[in-house]
Amino acid sequence: GQYSPLLPDGRGSQTIYLTEVPPALMYELVDLIGHEARTLLQANRLAEEAERYGKGLIEWEEHLRQDIESDATLRDTVKQQIILARRGQGQFKDHVRRLESRCRVTRVDRLEHLRASHIKPWRDSSNEERLDGENGFLLTPNVDHLFDRGFVSFEDGGRLLVSPVAHEESLLRMGVPVEETLNVGNFTEGQRRYLDYHRNEVFLEARIRR
Repeated sequence: GQYSPLLPDGRGSQTIYLTEVPPALMYELVDLIGHEARTLLQANRLAEEAERYGKGLIEWEEHLRQDIESDATLRDTVKQQIILARRGQGQFKDHVRRLESRCRVTRVDRLEHLRASHIKPWRDSSNEERLDGENGFLLTPNVDHLFDRGFVSFEDGGRLLVSPVAHEESLLRMGVPVEETLNVGNFTEGQRRYLDYHRNEVFLEARIRR
């Protein structure tokens, strides 16, 4: 056609600087370019999947909150604490503070700059787990976002894990030292149990490659 990126003889058109190509041609170009293009294509797919996943989580958590509010078997005070725990506040934060004193990644130790972040997400936890102090870390808001959405996780031995989805330059600006091996310290037995869930069900490398 008039705006095709290729001429009838197979040469590239010199009058077009930006054009959409059909999927078949895209994959041919990726094969010609090689590993670098395949890596970029995979990263774009993972990023799109992560964005859709994040939007769905917000809707699901709101549905769960409404279920809790309408649960006649729970006292109002308990409902309040479970809902506050979703935002890392209330009794849950008090319970986490008994075990944690600072952000594991950035080392910030001022409580007003820290949020109690669930290891096994609030949306996936039982009501008991939602208030369990071992199911949490104190994290700065940026690190909380990365951990909650699965861009980072931790090995049982404390090493920071970074998902291939994550944009490393952005993580650096958010205070995550992705250019070095970071060990954030030891965990309790309960924290390790919850971290096993996080690595297998939340961490984007594990979740998307299944």
